[in-house]
Amino acid sequence: MSEKLLESKQTVIKGELQVPGDKSISHRSIIFGSLAQGKTVVTNFLDGEDCMRTIAAFQAMGVSIEKHGQTVVIEGNGVENLQEPIEPINLGNSGTTARLLLGVLAGLPHHFTLFGDESLTNRPMDRVVIPLRQMGAMIDGRENGKYLPLAMRGGNLSSIAFETPVKSAQVKSGVLLAGLLAEGETTVTEKTTTRDHTENMLQAFGGKIDTNNGKISITGKQQLQGTEIHVPGDISSAAFFLVASTIVSGSELTIKDVGLNPTRTGIIDVLKQMDVDITVVEERTIGGEPVGSITVRSSTPKGIIIDGEIIPRIIDEIPIIALLATQANGKTIIRDAEELRYKESDRIASVVNTLQALGADIEATKDGMIIHGNRTLSGGKVDSYGDHRIGMMIAIASLITEQAVTLVNPACISISYPSFFEHLKKVSR
Repeated sequence: MSEKLLESKQTVIKGELQVPGDKSISHRSIIFGSLAQGKTVVTNFLDGEDCMRTIAAFQAMGVSIEKHGQTVVIEGNGVENLQEPIEPINLGNSGTTARLLLGVLAGLPHHFTLFGDESLTNRPMDRVVIPLRQMGAMIDGRENGKYLPLAMRGGNLSSIAFETPVKSAQVKSGVLLAGLLAEGETTVTEKTTTRDHTENMLQAFGGKIDTNNGKISITGKQQLQGTEIHVPGDISSAAFFLVASTIVSGSELTIKDVGLNPTRTGIIDVLKQMDVDITVVEERTIGGEPVGSITVRSSTPKGIIIDGEIIPRIIDEIPIIALLATQANGKTIIRDAEELRYKESDRIASVVNTLQALGADIEATKDGMIIHGNRTLSGGKVDSYGDHRIGMMIAIASLITEQAVTLVNPACISISYPSFFEHLKKVSR
């Protein structure tokens, strides 16, 4: 397994940066473009490994998808022309591809087999499989369909009234996509609001969806039309540089053209609560998604309690927030985040183990972690656990460690941010 030496050196983070396109929106642009009738052009597409799995899945179903740099052209022929793939669909490490694709395939009168890598094979799929079975899809797999690989036959779906058992936009989106292909009106009720990119993008493709007090309703058999989609910068990727600029003394960084969807800006709220010097300017709206710039200057953060409804809005940012908390004045408590245990790694365990190895005072709880701040981080050899967000957290930590850090398996970072190290070098002075 490869390793990368991250030299600990005096540096500041300065300048401007445009992070790659949003991963969640990139996935959905391919899905809706493939379901629609007519041409869809996607710009600033994230060409990370996960999003390429979504492209490959629809190409296997006969959709013409061409990629030219960060521009993707999809020639959609409508749902009725999606074909049965000849071979099993390889989902790689992409949980988003898996759970959203299950919703689409459930509505198609074909047979499908899905599998993934070792990490994805151990992430639960039953949270989506159960409602799809209730709608009429036939799905089976390991441990009664809880885990990949899965075999399924879709088609002839009935609508459903479903209440999400977990705080997961992937589960919600999987059911809504199935509802788009079902007879009648499907409703999904959330106890806590999760990211709403599926709802926004459906409307960008001419679809109709109604949202009212956590209840989302979609009528089946709608015909979508191809369109143009510009993918804003991914705030989850930006978060690593926002924290870097906070904890490295003398830094000031502006991130431009970044998505500011309110269901995703929990990281901004947390930074403000921790007294970080941050300025946010919302500049325009593209495809229902607010876009703007964020500037962060080095600050001394304070420890806080992070729990409740903000957790789904920061679920992908908790690893880098934990690193920030090691440098804060006082104690930070993160709770209500048990969903972290079902990510690319058990992120509660991997964050705690990694930061402990670097010298942090941090302990795991059942649904989160407790971090005591004002700690000097040492350095040494640490593992990414094959998890892109853990890998990037380690790289940012190396900016403030006393000794060099050796990162084991840095390649996983390409899942969501292929140009991460190039960008880190660009803003390091």
